Amino acid sequence: MSNHYTRRGFLKRGVALAGASTAAVLCRGPYILAAAAPKAKLGVAVVGGGGMGGYSVDCALRERLVALVEVDDGRLADIMTKKVKDHSPTPKVYHDYRKMLDECHKGIDVVLTATPDHNHAPAAIRAINLGKHAFCQKPLAHNIRECYELAKAARKHRVHTQMGNQRHCEEGYRRLCEYLWAGAIGNVTETHTILGRNFGGSGGRPPSKPVPQGLHWDEWLGPAPYRDYHDGLHPFSWRSWRQFGTGTVGDMACHHIDAPFWSLRLGLAKRFTVECLHTKGGSEEMFPQDNIILWTVPARGKMPPVKVYCYDHEGLKPEVMKETEQKHDRKFGEFTLFVGDRGLMGSDSRIIPEDKHKAFPVPDKIIPRAHGGPIEDLYHAIKNGGTACSNFIDAAGPLTAFILTGHLAVFAGVGKKIEWDVAKMRCTNLPEVNQYVGRTYRKGWEV
Repeated sequence: MSNHYTRRGFLKRGVALAGASTAAVLCRGPYILAAAAPKAKLGVAVVGGGGMGGYSVDCALRERLVALVEVDDGRLADIMTKKVKDHSPTPKVYHDYRKMLDECHKGIDVVLTATPDHNHAPAAIRAINLGKHAFCQKPLAHNIRECYELAKAARKHRVHTQMGNQRHCEEGYRRLCEYLWAGAIGNVTETHTILGRNFGGSGGRPPSKPVPQGLHWDEWLGPAPYRDYHDGLHPFSWRSWRQFGTGTVGDMACHHIDAPFWSLRLGLAKRFTVECLHTKGGSEEMFPQDNIILWTVPARGKMPPVKVYCYDHEGLKPEVMKETEQKHDRKFGEFTLFVGDRGLMGSDSRIIPEDKHKAFPVPDKIIPRAHGGPIEDLYHAIKNGGTACSNFIDAAGPLTAFILTGHLAVFAGVGKKIEWDVAKMRCTNLPEVNQYVGRTYRKGWEV
């Protein structure tokens, strides 16, 4: 597929209405479920059972677990003996999600993916192209182009989708939006977000090692270019590696930058700039660390231009946050501070200081509430209609694509400002960074 098709509709939908049910067009008309009837249990396939995949397994077992894909035999055995146990019928087990979908798709309604980042889009888009509803843990994808492709496929096949972004399902961010939209601190002109991690490093590829017993290495690699197994990948540290993870910004900003993205309607911007203010290390193999990224977003409707600052960890905390901590006896960890022309507010949905919060009239609840956690909310949409709150088209795709433009700025280097065109999906002033918008896939694993 081309890396340069036009996606003008990508960010024009529910972001503008901040979670309202504007994607109902996806849900009109009956779905033909693999389950016997709409009220019957859903046929569920789980792709990746480790880490947050445990949540997928738990949710699948509350429905009808048809198939389980896991590349680590030891982990698979643990899941089967400790979680699945005597579940009936016994799910089929696979190491390759492509084979699973080929053989089991007729019995599946929804596919839940929780793999390393590089396998998110290849697994999810294959499910969607078969007409299956899809859940994918955050970040939605490994690169910007995959976000657009997933949104495009979800729209084409009229399926329900959801990204695993817990805070987007909770009350706190909804209250934050509602307070800010009610004018709690006036016009917000800047935000400061601490992500709380420092993935990445420097140097080249470590020496090759034998593949650990029970790890299906080819399936673990999936779409990434082939390499020998080496230290620092399985089961966790892949997040630091450019071919497999998305670094700190990809891993954590889907949680924390979601607060300004949603509440300040950043998805309405057709163009914006992004620049790296500070970074350290990095290489062709690993993401840089200690990053400070700044998105400058023009006015959206009645909302003024805003500067969105993002810091990998607390050691990079800006003076405005330190001063606020000292003055108001607060301590900010993974947190966003909103700076308005009439005051301050935190991503905990509290005006700062607390006495101002208590004095401000409590705004009405105008945003639809989620139906439980991310997978539970998806199940509800599948069974009852409506739309999942962090669906690929209206929320997860635009948010993740916005966040991943931060990589372009970091790769460009400090002092270079990226001018980003949302519809064209490209940087218009530094064309050399557009090579990072997508990736090269191994044959048979393309998106």
